[in-house]
Amino acid sequence: MDVTGKVVLITGAARGIGAEVARQLAARGARLALVGLEKAQLEEVAQQTGGKAWEADVTDWDVLERVTNEVAEHFGGIDVVVANAGIAATGFVRSMDPKAFERVIEVNLLGVWRTVRTALPHLIKSRGYCLVVSSLAAIVHIPGNAAYSAAKAGCEAFADSLRAEVRHLGVGVGTAYFSWISTDMVNSADQHPVFGKLRQGMPGVAGKKYPVRNVGKAVVRGIEKRAKAVHVPGWVGALKYFRAFTPLVVDRQAVEEVAEADREMARQDTSGLVGPGGQAASR
Repeated sequence: MDVTGKVVLITGAARGIGAEVARQLAARGARLALVGLEKAQLEEVAQQTGGKAWEADVTDWDVLERVTNEVAEHFGGIDVVVANAGIAATGFVRSMDPKAFERVIEVNLLGVWRTVRTALPHLIKSRGYCLVVSSLAAIVHIPGNAAYSAAKAGCEAFADSLRAEVRHLGVGVGTAYFSWISTDMVNSADQHPVFGKLRQGMPGVAGKKYPVRNVGKAVVRGIEKRAKAVHVPGWVGALKYFRAFTPLVVDRQAVEEVAEADREMARQDTSGLVGPGGQAASR
């Protein structure tokens, strides 16, 4: 797919991965529909990219239906959807704020489903492409990340089923898997007094953060190839072949650290949504 002139709808476009993907697609001549919260940041990205901004919560059916129809009417259709909107929360299951846990599931999984469902009629018309943003968290399930892992594993499963359902309609579906990326969300999680220590203590490449520009490049390539999978960094794709062993590795690595972290989480009221995006989604 040559993205020049193609209409790309990106959710979660106000900052981080969504904003970077928008900037790199704009450099290749794509026409951008930017959807998200944080109106001021969204408008700034629109100015940078020549796109048009729509403020919307991806969990709101009525708003999403209106927005996708407005995007299609404004641009004359929709060729690509990047279902990227997502938030994260810190906390262990036994002590985590239930509202924060459920909001992660609602935004990261149900928000993807609602985005795809409302945009799918337009993608069918254009025989377009949909990229569902999952995560390395769908493959490796670390302590303190249960809500995020559950949601992203759901995104992966959803995309796999969707791909088989819409292939005969000419629609391509891809799944994106990213490790720790240097975004406001991850950087804010690193500042958490308990989870931050756990994440930064992960050995080798497991705890390394990667530049968001790497994700932008990979996503653009994925769209151009109508790829079934996008990985950042590349080793995430290889790790998928060994996912049956990842719980064993996590269990062994977690033995010494998790007990104290769990006690700290239970003692302190420190669970909740992280970063500016999490704050926007909790309003």
